[in-house]
Amino acid sequence: MEKEQIKPFIARRAAKELKDGDVVNLGIGLPTLIPNYLPEGVHVILQSENGMIGMGPTPAEGQEDPWLINAGGGYITYTDEASTFDSATSFGIIRGGHVNVSVLGAMQVDEEGDLANWMIPGKKTPGMGGAMDLLVGAKKVILAMEHTAKGNPKILKKCTLPLTAKGQVNMIITEMGVMEITPKGIVLTEINPEFTVEQVQAATEATLIISPDLKEMK
Repeated sequence: MEKEQIKPFIARRAAKELKDGDVVNLGIGLPTLIPNYLPEGVHVILQSENGMIGMGPTPAEGQEDPWLINAGGGYITYTDEASTFDSATSFGIIRGGHVNVSVLGAMQVDEEGDLANWMIPGKKTPGMGGAMDLLVGAKKVILAMEHTAKGNPKILKKCTLPLTAKGQVNMIITEMGVMEITPKGIVLTEINPEFTVEQVQAATEATLIISPDLKEMK
């Protein structure tokens, strides 16, 4: 798979997990592409932890409003149903369990659903933002990420970086496949037909459980 195809491919597959009417929080980077690939007829309500619900699509170049940004500082638009409020109210929505799905990126994830996505020791970082609250407060947590980083596995037996939260990840979507976190481990449920099961396992430190109903990833 060509490098420029990877992120759209992951975003397109992740979009299929969102249902009509879902309140959804999207992490910075790759997850922000997901609204571009929502299935026809599916309307989701996008929430941002800096104080908005009802975000619209990314504005066209030259049409950016400096007063409208998401939690990552990216320019946004708003829909007719949008509402803005202070961040305390926004985190009340998250902590109160009103976000149906949170889609985040990751530096590392492991077999128990632990996630590290905010800090590399020794490097400057602005902090984890709202990720800790989203992981605990959202009803479903999906990781949308590239399978490896500089050739190194990101799906591990045990995370080695500082954790954002323990045991909160439900699903992982990469360019190689779709995986679900279960009490028995990580189950590969869908595979990109460009790869073999052996190639997916070779790029994964954790031992994958291969679903008997393994499907082709589309």
